Amino acid sequence: MPYPVLNDDDRIVVETARDFARKRLAPHSLEWDATKHFPVEEMVEAASLGMAAIYTREDVGGSGLRRIDGVRIFEELSKADPVTAAFLSIHNMCTWMVDTYGTDEQRKRFVPKMASMEFMASYCLTEPGAGSDAAALSTSARRDGDEWVLRGSKQFISGGGVSDVYVVMARTGDAGARGISTFVVERDTPGLSFGPAEAKMGWHNQPTAQVVFDDVRVQADAMLGGADGEGTGFSIAMNGLNGGRLNIAACSLGGAQAAYDAALKYVADRHAFGAPLIDEPTIRATIAEMAMNLEASRLMLWRAAEAVDSGDPDKVELCAMAKRFVTEHCFTIADQALQLHGGYGYLHETGVEKIVRDLRVNRILEGTNEIMRMVIGRAEAARVTKEKTR
Repeated sequence: MPYPVLNDDDRIVVETARDFARKRLAPHSLEWDATKHFPVEEMVEAASLGMAAIYTREDVGGSGLRRIDGVRIFEELSKADPVTAAFLSIHNMCTWMVDTYGTDEQRKRFVPKMASMEFMASYCLTEPGAGSDAAALSTSARRDGDEWVLRGSKQFISGGGVSDVYVVMARTGDAGARGISTFVVERDTPGLSFGPAEAKMGWHNQPTAQVVFDDVRVQADAMLGGADGEGTGFSIAMNGLNGGRLNIAACSLGGAQAAYDAALKYVADRHAFGAPLIDEPTIRATIAEMAMNLEASRLMLWRAAEAVDSGDPDKVELCAMAKRFVTEHCFTIADQALQLHGGYGYLHETGVEKIVRDLRVNRILEGTNEIMRMVIGRAEAARVTKEKTR
């Protein structure tokens, strides 16, 4: 596939995200990290520019853009602050899920407010006892007349206790993936509560908490898909994660690019043994490797995004490849950037150590990178089997 060339419309999308990120996120990123400030005002402003419903349909307030536009937007946002970009990624995933799988009534009720971020959204799949094995989740939803009664808990939920709506996967049937359904639960629903904010290695300016369902009663129309939605929740969750994996990889790419740019400037300006550091062959070799992996990451990510946009039959595998490759290599790039800064890289004020901390979790989010290897291996094995049977 040839390297995509940005046309005028593409450039407008990228430049809008870049300008917003430089003016509204970058100047405050380190302060937000230090004070654990969740930048709601700035995210609402991002929503006014169409960044809370990027690939959601326009009839309910979405931007109607493509996945490739999304990854470019998240790369620009994460150059300024990977954490705020990551929350917007999760919010976009939830918005898309309601838009794609909701009934007309659900779409009209929730999506316009999610698109404006009047309603912030959280994705609730992971549980204390069911992380990578998501199909084994135990949070239950029991039918009681015209209501569903939810009981259980979700773990590591970004925006937990702060978000207004929670897109929740719960068990409505037998064990396994086919017994799972998806619900939209509002924050003020009786029985819904939240654990304390988790103390984390990174992502300090984004709250993360357990979400607890203690006989939470929701109307039957809270289930995504309406009357036909029962048992479709796992598929909805996994399809949402395809986009989530692209977006979180884009957040790693943007963070790594920012760290690389800082390191390149540092080694060009810093002198040792009578010459700029960048003249040292080993430094140049490291810079070359970093630049190469940034370029490879961008190509792989754009390829996967276009596969989702075009409905490529290999899109799941390509998203898994991109997520694993980009998050692994971009974390390494950020770590190399810190190393190139020497002791200064370990200081908060340089911003590089924050990027390292913030990118580390992306190798776990939206399916761990070990699970990505399983997804890729399964797809490759299925391809060989199919070819043998022809």
